[in-house]
Amino acid sequence: MHRILTSTALGLALIGACVVSPVTADAASRRVVRPNAEGGTTATAIVARRGPQGGAAVRGRGVKTDGAGNATVASAAAVRGPDGATAARAGTTTRNADGSLQHRSGLTAQGAKGTLQSSGSASRDADGQAVQSRTTSATSATTGNSAQTTTSYNSADGRSRSTTCFDAAGATIACPARP
Repeated sequence: MHRILTSTALGLALIGACVVSPVTADAASRRVVRPNAEGGTTATAIVARRGPQGGAAVRGRGVKTDGAGNATVASAAAVRGPDGATAARAGTTTRNADGSLQHRSGLTAQGAKGTLQSSGSASRDADGQAVQSRTTSATSATTGNSAQTTTSYNSADGRSRSTTCFDAAGATIACPARP
């Protein structure tokens, strides 16, 4: 699995470097599928696109299976808008032969209005019991104020959510009412 993540990250970095160069709109992709030493298959795919107005996107995905019914998927993507806004996400999911599952993912975005960061994880055991958590933070470029929301879920207790807001100095403030 480490090799898939390394290959995906390296491919994204290399293609991302190419995406930055100023050229006309175009796209490139590469896909590789091959048997692996664990008795399964390893597949990778990378796609890059450039827009005529300076936007660009690159994404990659790797899948690895073994002969015992286990599989792991790793994916990542990065985009840049013509206005300079950027976003990136990455995640991995592993499914084991016994039906258990583990997932981790995160994203970050930045633009003229502010920044956003989110990360989380989820898992399910072989009996179907699930646990999930995610933390998301957003910061306004105008005011410097921010909000952090944490959500969690487990099969026994259900879902919970809490949001805390902060001013630019980091002091807790009342969250604005939703429209």
